[in-house]
Amino acid sequence: MRDPLSVVTDAFTSFLFGKVETTRLPVRTSTGQAQAVYLPTAAPGLGDSGVIIGREVYSGKGYIYDPFQLYGQQLPAPHWLVLGESGNGKSALEKTYVLRQLRFRDRQVVVLDAQGEDGVGEWNLIAEALGITPIRLDPIAANDGGIRLNPLDPAITTTGQLALLRTIIEVAMGHGLDERAGFALKVAHAYVTETITDRQPVLTDIVEQLRHPEAESAESMNVDIDDVRAWGLDVALVLDRLVDGDLRGMFDGPTTVGIDLDAPLIVFDLSHIDRNSIAMPILMAIVGVWLEHTWIRPDRKKRIFLVEEAWHIINSPFVAQLFQRLLKFGRRLGLSFVAVVHHLSDVVDGAAAREAAAILKMASTRTIYAQKADESRATGQVLGLPRWAVEIIPTLTPGIAVWDVNGNVQVVKHLITEAERPLVYTDRAMTESSAPPPDRLPEDLLAAELEAEERALRIERRRGGGATVA
Repeated sequence: MRDPLSVVTDAFTSFLFGKVETTRLPVRTSTGQAQAVYLPTAAPGLGDSGVIIGREVYSGKGYIYDPFQLYGQQLPAPHWLVLGESGNGKSALEKTYVLRQLRFRDRQVVVLDAQGEDGVGEWNLIAEALGITPIRLDPIAANDGGIRLNPLDPAITTTGQLALLRTIIEVAMGHGLDERAGFALKVAHAYVTETITDRQPVLTDIVEQLRHPEAESAESMNVDIDDVRAWGLDVALVLDRLVDGDLRGMFDGPTTVGIDLDAPLIVFDLSHIDRNSIAMPILMAIVGVWLEHTWIRPDRKKRIFLVEEAWHIINSPFVAQLFQRLLKFGRRLGLSFVAVVHHLSDVVDGAAAREAAAILKMASTRTIYAQKADESRATGQVLGLPRWAVEIIPTLTPGIAVWDVNGNVQVVKHLITEAERPLVYTDRAMTESSAPPPDRLPEDLLAAELEAEERALRIERRRGGGATVA
């Protein structure tokens, strides 16, 4: 109950001056001006355990990422998709990421290096720095004592060998094997593996058996021997390309002795293979299965499988199915698959759209470098990116990317140390000297970075809703 004196005082004041009330008028302002009133805010990071990538553009905080640390907590799967046009920093990110991961003792990395410079793959400098010899697959060198990988290596199970042979044939033919051709291949493979025990079976043995099948093979199915021979003829012609065609020498002999699968870094140099030929997906299939059966083991090591030009995998239905199985299998054994692709449209509109969608779904981490506006919109729609991120992507400058880690979306600037710089930049002007090229002086780089950050902030502010960024 109010004090009687206060009531009398208020009544007297109202009689003399009228009723007086204090009123706070509303204040209307922009998000940019409101930054002077409200403290800056930024989304939480991914924790402080793992590999340093760089710093968040908005908050300035260090950005740390490691799929093995985040798996099971913030990540449902450890697989990673890297997108962006050439020249924006994808290659530099991959290389520094691998170098930093290898500082952990329980890490091991395999790289499929599909790009080259001066006759060697672009990972050659890093391999040399670590004292590692790349596994260079070259049809010309293979005929003169080069590297061979045998699809019938005893280290691969008989089931795996048959699946690999089918995949090779289906990739080369562009369609699946029918039942009769599949039967001819199956009986030829079974006969070869059962009868050749004093050495490694090779593809020549399969081709020979397809051309001249045993009578027992026909009798077991109550068919004529000529029918079995006819069913296997197309299969034999496809495999003959690996034995006596343009891929001769790489897969038609015992696996080369001395390939060190215990090295911390294993580089398959595919730079001598025409990236647009059918040879590339065949190589991807053979290397993928060979690694599945010889490299991935339940030894508690954390393994990273990084594939350059990964659209050769995702764009082939048969190879994509093979790698899809590898991803599911590898997740239980500590495998992180990293796929590097220039444009998402290269795969989602291709022949393996369904398989590509399945692989993309398993990639819980997506890193997107600069793309053109129309490509950015398509990428955002497929990956489910927020609108503000889609608007920012075309404005990004080299070294800055949008990171989406299972819904945690940040704009991150990748940082490279001076020790890493000569190993990371593979163009000649950069590898001969750690200094930037003349047309990109340090002050120019700094100005470009500041301009990119300002553009990103302006886009962020246009989102409205009172959100504030630092």
